[in-house]
Amino acid sequence: MSEKVIETKELTVFYGKHRGIVDVDLTVEKGEVFGFLGPNGAGKTTTQRVLVDVIRPTSGQASVFGLDCQEQGVEIRKRVGYLPGEMALYDKMRARDFFRMYEYLRPDNGSQGYWRELADRLELDTSRKIREFSRGNKQKVGVVAAFMNRPDLLILDEPTSGLDPLVQQTVLRMVREAREDGRTVFFSSHILSEVQEVCDRVGIIREGRLVATQRVSDLMVQPFKRLQMRFAEQPPDGTFDRDGVTVLSRDDQSITLEVRDGLPEVMETAARFGIADIETQHVSLEEVFLAYYGQGNGENNA
Repeated sequence: MSEKVIETKELTVFYGKHRGIVDVDLTVEKGEVFGFLGPNGAGKTTTQRVLVDVIRPTSGQASVFGLDCQEQGVEIRKRVGYLPGEMALYDKMRARDFFRMYEYLRPDNGSQGYWRELADRLELDTSRKIREFSRGNKQKVGVVAAFMNRPDLLILDEPTSGLDPLVQQTVLRMVREAREDGRTVFFSSHILSEVQEVCDRVGIIREGRLVATQRVSDLMVQPFKRLQMRFAEQPPDGTFDRDGVTVLSRDDQSITLEVRDGLPEVMETAARFGIADIETQHVSLEEVFLAYYGQGNGENNA
């Protein structure tokens, strides 16, 4: 049987009269990378802060490793590596001293010195004081601190924020390696390409409510087709006008269609003009996300 590492039931947080999250029911299994998706302000960070007992819920329950997040937070945090979206670091310390201090606080982690390997991979100069670092290098400090004790659960809030593309790929490899070790990763992001690359399942949160939980492979079963066709005889304007079909572009040689419904009828119409070539174009997770959940939500489409 699978083991639930994270479980919430009707989890709700209000900041005074302002909404944080509402009735979030969430399960994360041992050994998976779970992507937590949503636009800024949707409730991703609030959920994570409840899990590490930084804030208390208004109502509902949250547990990690079967332990209550509010009653047994100290025991939970011994097994968690947390990278918050907004970090408060000891600016006057050299990075290596910060990591040694952090290592000292967890003497039983079994990974003494592992921070050196991580810093080398991220090309972080640990001899410098943290206050001298750029935003990207401060982010690297947070990444190393989260991973250095090889925790059973990693909770990562926008882990690649501020990093250059090569370092982003290194962080994503580190996430995959954690999964290969049998550890669990709760990966909060609004960068859908990253989630598509490393996550097994995703939960999508919008306006504080969990609107869907699916495997990435299932989510990528396209809700629509995008076809680029070349014709022996170019169809006139309006040929493909019908419900469920959108003409994305056309030129003298080809037409690109987005087909949500009525594919057989589209192909029958196209055949009358002599199909010279046809190509099915790739649809990204971002486009699938917006197709399923983004329409009609105003600024949350961003």
